[in-house]
Order: sequence, then structure tokens, then C-alpha cells
Amino acid sequence: MRYIVTLFWSFILGQVVGYLGSSLGGGVYDFKLTTMISLFVGVIVILLGTVAPSRKVSHE
Repeated sequence: MRYIVTLFWSFILGQVVGYLGSSLGGGVYDFKLTTMISLFVGVIVILLGTVAPSRKVSHE
């Protein structure tokens, strides 16, 4: 479930960043390209979270 939520939010935030970036830069907003890039970044975040070592919290 957390992977679906991560991909959902990376899609939404990627679309916002892509739209604002294209508007501020005077370019053309491309929905397909922005979707591919944002989901790719979401997958990278998921992989980094899986590979990264977890912190052990000791309760002393």
C-alpha cells in the first residue's frame, strides 16, 4: 500500500512541478513526459528506501 501511495504522490507532485516549470520557463506542458519522469522518480525513491539501511532505535 505504501508503494501505491508513494507513486500516487510522486505523480501528483510531478504534475504540479512540471506544469509550473513549463509555465515559468515559457515552454509547453507535456502531460506524458511529465508523467513518465515523475513515476520514474517515484520508483527511484522506493528503491532507495528499500536499499537504505534502517535505523535501530534502542529503548534503554
